Amino acid sequence: MTTTERPPSRLRAWMLEGLSDMGKGIQQAPHAVPEHPHRGQRWYRVMCLTGVDYFSTLGYQPGIAALAAGLLSPIATLVLVLVTLVGALPVYRRVAVESPHGAGSIAMLERLLSFWQGKLFVLTLLGFAATDFLITMTLSAADASTHLVQNPHLTSTLHGHQMLITLLLIALLGGVFLKGFVEAIGVAFVLVGAYLTLNAVVVVVGLAHVLTAGHVVTDWTGALTAQHGNVLLMVGVALIVFPKLALGLSGFETGVAVMPHVRGDPDDTEERPTGRIRDTRKLLTTAALIMSGFLITTSFITTLLIPAQEFKPGGQANGRALAYLAHAYLGNGFGTVYDISTILILWFAGASALAGLLNLMPRYLPRYGMAPHWARAVRPMVIIFTLIGFLVTWIFDANVDRQGGAYATGVLVLISSAAIAVTIAARKAGQHNWTIAFGVISAVFLYTTVVNIIERPDGVKIGACFIAGIILVSLLSRLARSFELRVTSVTLDDMAERFVRDIASRKIRFIAHEPHRRDKAEYRDKLEQIHSENDIPATEDFVFVEVTVTDPSEFEAGLTVRGEVVHDRYRVLTLESSSVPNALAALLLHVRERTGRIPHIYFQWTEGNPLANFLRFFLFGQGEVAPVTREVLREAEPDRARRPRVHTG
Repeated sequence: MTTTERPPSRLRAWMLEGLSDMGKGIQQAPHAVPEHPHRGQRWYRVMCLTGVDYFSTLGYQPGIAALAAGLLSPIATLVLVLVTLVGALPVYRRVAVESPHGAGSIAMLERLLSFWQGKLFVLTLLGFAATDFLITMTLSAADASTHLVQNPHLTSTLHGHQMLITLLLIALLGGVFLKGFVEAIGVAFVLVGAYLTLNAVVVVVGLAHVLTAGHVVTDWTGALTAQHGNVLLMVGVALIVFPKLALGLSGFETGVAVMPHVRGDPDDTEERPTGRIRDTRKLLTTAALIMSGFLITTSFITTLLIPAQEFKPGGQANGRALAYLAHAYLGNGFGTVYDISTILILWFAGASALAGLLNLMPRYLPRYGMAPHWARAVRPMVIIFTLIGFLVTWIFDANVDRQGGAYATGVLVLISSAAIAVTIAARKAGQHNWTIAFGVISAVFLYTTVVNIIERPDGVKIGACFIAGIILVSLLSRLARSFELRVTSVTLDDMAERFVRDIASRKIRFIAHEPHRRDKAEYRDKLEQIHSENDIPATEDFVFVEVTVTDPSEFEAGLTVRGEVVHDRYRVLTLESSSVPNALAALLLHVRERTGRIPHIYFQWTEGNPLANFLRFFLFGQGEVAPVTREVLREAEPDRARRPRVHTG
């Protein structure tokens, strides 16, 4: 008897298109691993892909810095640049070495931690990563709409519609990904090149006005002295307000995420991508130096040339300080071109963030068993993230300033985790000096993160919501998939193959055995018990199967089966797996396929409360073994005639 499945609907087929290819090197999004990893592009072109996230912050960073630090904005920005070049840059240059396949610092920490505490820690980091990427998407869309609404040619028509415009930009972003997002690097290269060129023009013109109007500098220094007294006090206040400027650190995690796109050397291998690592470090350094130069100069000219009241909510420079200067000093024609460039790169920054989400979540959650199988497909996840983006935009009323704290929290938590990861890596490598240096950097970022959370708790609240949602959905998904066959492959060694060939000429009978002492009496007593409880003649032949639970928090893995003869008499198949029932079910199905015969397996009932035993299975991979094995087989093989037999005495 054969079972026939109804063909999927056209909508379902379209939604899940490419599902079977996920994880096999098919490029689904800008941050996905390319099909041919060594045919990437030059590092400076790939830099523009991370640059749409990093450099686009110039659209709002100078205004946020002026609001946070006032006249001290240039000095506070110098502190930010120092932390960037001395702290974040060395950390991520090390991350590029330790995690060269685009997985970033989260993968480093995942390798250092195991079992459930490791999974929960990764889920927590994923919550903050989701905060970072989603707020990037919504904040960039909000700032793009600000540039659109404040444009002198459009302000009368679009005034009061910023929320609607922001939602439309996010919807457009989702629509593009639903159709398919390709040639991302080429588009990013053009956008970043045009945007940086226009910003350079604004900076040069702004600096020229500062130099020609000498009183501007003297007025600023005089006001600083009147407010803060002396240089040391100014530096102290700048250090205090620096955490509010942490948005200027965004882009580093994206920088290592795009590593698979870097071409590297012709002789690079996936195990030793030396050229890719070298060029990614060039990418990170060049991006940091370019951004540092722009941060210093833009904070200087915007603070000196724009009246303080214009930075406040409702002011013409709020969320668009450089655009304000472009219109004021270069005319509305140039200003409109600048607005268009800024809107495009901010919108594309949202695309980069969405691509990061689509690359990050399927990398972990389905593999942990903590997301449905369809979560590996791009289109369903695009719809989910777009709807969440609508919700976040509505909560923050499409306001750039109000989203700054949440964005900074996500950025700082990821950078702090990266700093901790490289500190541990340096310690394990026996690099004493680097361990101390990275430890100090970790302390700086942890301090910055804590201060930012205390002063602007919105970020940790949003992050906590994402973390709670991810953990809840993950546990429910893991529970729903408890009986799913999740062994990816079964390999038998020569002795195990010999055992299977031998018993295939008779009825194939296995005994599920939990090893304890493994002495002769234990195997003899178990064999006699199975004969007695199942009323099987003593002449029948059996092979013992013993499963050792390794990491019960793992969901998917291959299975290696080894055969051995114990006490010169008893044949035993030994396996290591995260789940006893899954390993047994996978072995039975594999033996059926290899021999063409239906295998039988014999169990002893597990003592104790069934609910407690099921929780033991769910959390620790063992417990209610017999019924769970049967249920895994039932789900994996709907045809009862072909299903391996489970016997319990």
